[in-house]
Amino acid sequence: MNTKYLDLLAQKYDTEEKVVTEIINLEAILHLPKGTEHFVSDLHGEYQAFQHVLRNGSGNVKEKIKDLFKNVLSDKEINEFATLVYYPEEKLPLIKAQFRNKRELYEWYKEIIDRMLNLISYASSKYTRSKLRKALPDQFVYIIEELLYKTDEFTNKEQYYTKIVQQIISLGQADKLIIGLAYTTQRLVVDHLHVVGDIYDRGPEPDKIMDTLINYHSVDIQWGNHDVLWLGAFAGSKVCLANIIRICARYDNLDIIEDVYGINLRPLLNLAEKYYDDNPAFRPKVSSSDKLSDHERLQITKIHQAIAMIQFKLESPIIKRRPFFNMSERLLLEKIDYDKNEITIYGNTYPLENSCFATVNPEQPDQLLEEEEQVMERLLLSVQHSEKLARHMKFLMKKGSLYLKYNGNLLIHGCIPLDEEGNMEKMTIEDKTYAGRNLLDVFEHYLQEAFAHPEETDDLATDMVWYLWTGEYSSLFGKRAMTTFERYFISDKATHKEKKNPYYYLRENEEVCQNILAEFNLNPDHGHIINGHTPVKEIEGENPVKANGKMIVIDGGFSKAYQSTTGIAGYTLLYNSYGMQLVAHKHFNSKEDILLEGTDVLSVKRLVDKELERKMVLETNVGEELLKEISILKDLRKYRYS
Repeated sequence: MNTKYLDLLAQKYDTEEKVVTEIINLEAILHLPKGTEHFVSDLHGEYQAFQHVLRNGSGNVKEKIKDLFKNVLSDKEINEFATLVYYPEEKLPLIKAQFRNKRELYEWYKEIIDRMLNLISYASSKYTRSKLRKALPDQFVYIIEELLYKTDEFTNKEQYYTKIVQQIISLGQADKLIIGLAYTTQRLVVDHLHVVGDIYDRGPEPDKIMDTLINYHSVDIQWGNHDVLWLGAFAGSKVCLANIIRICARYDNLDIIEDVYGINLRPLLNLAEKYYDDNPAFRPKVSSSDKLSDHERLQITKIHQAIAMIQFKLESPIIKRRPFFNMSERLLLEKIDYDKNEITIYGNTYPLENSCFATVNPEQPDQLLEEEEQVMERLLLSVQHSEKLARHMKFLMKKGSLYLKYNGNLLIHGCIPLDEEGNMEKMTIEDKTYAGRNLLDVFEHYLQEAFAHPEETDDLATDMVWYLWTGEYSSLFGKRAMTTFERYFISDKATHKEKKNPYYYLRENEEVCQNILAEFNLNPDHGHIINGHTPVKEIEGENPVKANGKMIVIDGGFSKAYQSTTGIAGYTLLYNSYGMQLVAHKHFNSKEDILLEGTDVLSVKRLVDKELERKMVLETNVGEELLKEISILKDLRKYRYS
């Protein structure tokens, strides 16, 4: 052990008693039950639905309320109390309006504060007092601790405790206390949050999800393909930026770009107005509840075409300078007969419809107009100077990774590229061949490199970020080709099909999943793969738990765009010291419905894996870190105090 490090550590633990006390504390923590992990995936900007799942802990809050009060409260009272815990600021005025006088309200305050304290005591029963203290509202820490740990076997302090509550109410602090206790409960029922990819795109409020995560007490993120697209744009990739704007135009979410992140789209609109007209293939996808004027719809349609054509042009130079991407078949603008308005791809010729090639030079199809170049330069400059986007992207990099090994499980958004026989697919990058875990590691290296050097826009690292979005061996894309062009311009739907990597049917096989776990040095008998990315079609009877429980797919469709095909509104997963439970969610209408009706949007919990013995902190990633700390402290004691 480095003696200089021990000397520095000794400044914090400057007596043997302090060292011994900390060793005792950490050793004791190792024998507490592990905290509850909460897994969510594919949020796609659906902030309101995500907020509700976060506030109710995927039903964990109500389960604890039922455990405590099932013999005391009716189902209606349990629902109302649960809603108060989820949304205290909004629910309090609704409840208070029901009381006829101050005396009734006073009695309710006393009862609800006592109920809240009992709930917190129960929810924190596997935590240390120190950890609970950190979760309490700052202004009420002393008062809450007095009430939580009250002991009055000799009735000496009965009036003392009564007076505390009376003063809280009479001084007008009851509402603030209840709100603080509600948020403390929300924090206690989930010890750690895993976001298994795709925070961005499709939905209207990814920025609010990011703000929530930045302020969350303990979280990690496994990047999804849409997240990497945003990281790539911030890292200097113009083609990633073009994809982002195209997707936002497609789903009528351009205000995320312009209003939320302050990126000026006026130059792009001017270009679009000059070269494009109405086009049914590029009209925004909007729900019946959205109201766009004809003028707004036409503007978005024109922007959609302009940025799509820029995207297709920007792809070509990357494909040409990186032959090992093996994407020459995607040089689509070069495969068009502009006189006949048809394209020949994969040996077949198709007529083109809804074409919008006004800015394409048939002699040099991938050549950007000078106006297009200027627009992209200005957009990229604006993206890289957005303070809010910078804050969100830096957090996404800091907390994110392509995969995570956590408490014996492998968390990954997309796939581990496999061949038909279930072997790890190989990709050669600059004369070096990678597969399995090594391939994902090199992908992550290039992403970090691109992010660290945003001034480099045509280097290999930046090109690799785009490959992660669309390449056949990308662990995030997991398909042979992205058929965006075909969906816009070819009516034959056979050309729209995107062939998935064999992983997506081989993951039903227990042996394949065990081999993947072993590839990542995880126990193949006890570990699980927790996967997002592909919506589970529950409506068709698809089971999210696969390979005899080795594979758990938790993308059930938070995104409203998927819910008609999935039949539900998302899966989440809970993993506590007793085992794993998968939670299926019904469609989330609005917070107002929950406040008035008092019902959750949960449908069913399924037991995935029950621990034979209750899992302790000692057996977790946190436990590994604590053991290292204990070892260092023992070295310090030996070095300085023996």
